[in-house]
Parts: sequence; C-alpha cells; structure tokens
Amino acid sequence: MPALQLHQLRVAGVAKLVCENIEHEIDAETVVLACLFHDMGNIIKSDLSAFPEFSEPEGEAHWQLVKQQFEKRFGKDEHKATEAICKDAGLSEQIRMLIRDIGFSKLGTIMTKPWGLKVFQYADLRVGPHGVLSLEARLAEGRERYRGHKEYSVAGRPERYERLVREARELERHVFATAAIAPEDIIEQSVEPFFEALRTRVVEA
Repeated sequence: MPALQLHQLRVAGVAKLVCENIEHEIDAETVVLACLFHDMGNIIKSDLSAFPEFSEPEGEAHWQLVKQQFEKRFGKDEHKATEAICKDAGLSEQIRMLIRDIGFSKLGTIMTKPWGLKVFQYADLRVGPHGVLSLEARLAEGRERYRGHKEYSVAGRPERYERLVREARELERHVFATAAIAPEDIIEQSVEPFFEALRTRVVEA
C-alpha cells in the first residue's frame, strides 16, 4: 500500500539521517535496506477501516483483495510474510536478522545490541501513521492505537508498557549522546529529501 511504502521510506530516512550524524561505525547500507523492507508483510495485520484514506485511490475493496492474496500465499503471520518476502528479494541474512530483532516489546534488550540495530529500532520509534513524530508523540500515538494489543498491553499490564516507554527514552538519550544533531532535528522535512533516492534503490541479490 502507498501508505505502507511511505512509512518504510520515512523509517529509512530517519535511520539514514541518524547514521550520518553519530560517531559510531555502522553499516548504514544494511540498516537502510532493513528499514525499507521491515514491514513488507504488514498488510496482513492491517485494519483497512482504521485509516480509510490509506486505501485511496484504489479503494478499500482493492486492498482487501490484496490482503487476502497475501494471506493465501504467506499465511496470517505478518512477521513470517515479511521474512519470506525479504528472502525472495535476495536480502542478506544480516538484514533479515535485523528485521527479526526489532520490535517495541524487545526494547528491554536493545542497549546490549549492536549500533545498527539500535539505530533501526530508534528510527521505527519515530514514525507514526501520518509522518515523523517526536518520540513522546509517537509513544502517545502508539499507546492509543494499540490499546490492548499484545505488545503494548496497556489495559492489562500498564507497568510493562511504562517500562518499555522508559527504555525507549533511554535509547534516544543513548543514540544522541555523541551525535551532531538533536532529536528535534529529525522531522518530516529533514528526512523527506532522502525519499527519491530510497525509492529507486536496487537490491542486489
């Protein structure tokens, strides 16, 4: 879906901007490609009625059919679908491993992980359905959108969610401790210039 494409472009743009401005050795190529593919199977879990504008111009019926085709081919697990698509696209095991290792629920171990994964995780934390957000705005948006979802468990286990929020904030402080930019410098307008080049990236199998 165009909205899903744009989400992945935004995450990749945030990651590229961070990679260019922190004092750590990072394989930016690997991180950016992981960002560009990380949600390829997510139409499977999408509630197409939640954001009707995302189905335009083709319409919800069109994307519902695409969703059914994805489910028929890959099953109903969006993570397995993403893995299969990435493998078919010729992405390396290193890239596929990065994609497997990110997730809001995995923030508890992120500080012990390599820098590439930290940047990838942080970039995904900065992008909401309608654009690049501050970390606090993204956390608030996620809290509301995924209320009751197994990863957030806001209704049943608020203490777990709050721990993950603290870990997200700690990750942001860690990423920018020696950076040449501040979190406030990461906005839609600062990552959008990367989109054209990212759209035309060629993946070499």
